[in-house]
Amino acid sequence: MTHDVHIIGGGLAGSEAAWQLGRRGVRVRLSEMRGSGTTTPAHQGDGLAELVCSNSFRSDDDERNAVGLLHHEMRQLDSLIMRAGEVARVAAGSAMAVDRDVFSAEVARELNALPTVSVVRERVDRLPHAGLTIVATGPLTAEELAQSIVAATGEDRLAFFDAIAPIVHRDSIDMDVCWFQSRWNKGDGKDYINCPMTREQYAAFHQGLLDGEKTEFREWEASTPYFEGCMPIEVMAARGFDTLRFGPMKPVGLDDPRTATPEFPQGRWPHAVVQLRQDNKLGTLWNMVGFQTKLKYSAQVELFRTIPGLEKAEFARLGGLHRNTFLNSPTLLDRQLRLRAAPHIRFAGQITGCEGYVESGAVGLLAGIMTACELTGRSWQAPPRTTALGALLAHITGDAEADSYQPMNINFGLFPPLPDIRKKARKEAYTARAKADLGAWQAAIAA
Repeated sequence: MTHDVHIIGGGLAGSEAAWQLGRRGVRVRLSEMRGSGTTTPAHQGDGLAELVCSNSFRSDDDERNAVGLLHHEMRQLDSLIMRAGEVARVAAGSAMAVDRDVFSAEVARELNALPTVSVVRERVDRLPHAGLTIVATGPLTAEELAQSIVAATGEDRLAFFDAIAPIVHRDSIDMDVCWFQSRWNKGDGKDYINCPMTREQYAAFHQGLLDGEKTEFREWEASTPYFEGCMPIEVMAARGFDTLRFGPMKPVGLDDPRTATPEFPQGRWPHAVVQLRQDNKLGTLWNMVGFQTKLKYSAQVELFRTIPGLEKAEFARLGGLHRNTFLNSPTLLDRQLRLRAAPHIRFAGQITGCEGYVESGAVGLLAGIMTACELTGRSWQAPPRTTALGALLAHITGDAEADSYQPMNINFGLFPPLPDIRKKARKEAYTARAKADLGAWQAAIAA
């Protein structure tokens, strides 16, 4: 079958993009290398949209939860991932979990039923030089194709080692304990939030890093080397008691105003400092600088809440360190997910720097609709940033800081803030606003 769009990768994003295009009458060639004699270290079979880790799509609560809201918005746009998820759904309380085999089979059944979609088992090693293309190869993109992407983007390399630091919601940080200051007062004075530690607090924290339960490397990650620039904090701690105080927890040049005296009117330097840096343009999310870690999630929450000022910290994302492949999308992609250097190519799914099954499918959904608009000559109108789809798209294509761009799940910290809303009512207000704005957007694009 002659195709209008070539999709590379049959995971959640590629399958969703193929569905959105195919049901609009666009002819699609969906290339999936599994089943052609090639696989990845993570996949178990060759099914489309195989779930390689958890079988959960997380919360289905669309009144108080950001990922539940994303579920709702995708259902409104007739998402294949949500459609197949309902067929394969298993009991999981308020979460949406699926039988992974039934889910994959249902995705394949729906796509195979579309006469406009052709699933081809083949490995693609190079980006096409022409023709509308969506690359949705995920975090384990094959080496040959990854090198082709490197050549096309002009980057030295893709990020093959994903060093993730925890991200904290700004409104959960105790500013009666912490203070704003850049080291040596460089910058505008509010570039960093500083959490001070005494020697006793630092010693206890250091020991906690050494003793905390760590996640073991998966077999296929074992050969991935550490890079000095993204060293796990517990590995640094094991190098010596004061290593962190000369690294990410360095107190030099930071004056704690709460220790001010007539002799030291600006305050004294703490024994150690945990710094947080603004992570999004809205200022609602702050990342813990240098805190990439392999501590298990429960150990992270317990230990990081011992940091002064973070006792009640709420985490938009916890830390991690694993092999990954993703683009610096805010730099490389335009607002329609097109590669700036080769605009006939779009990227979708986890390779763009979204994190999670549902987020991957959501970006595939958007890429499919964008491409359909381009083919039919309809102008593309992005969903409002007040919606989950719009907030995720904005984060990937421009709201995130390019210098510190890392994979991210959907969370309310990506949404434009709502002023003067009590904390208990804030989540409901976010979802109510999003649903109203999504409805108006759908009506506009359908007109």
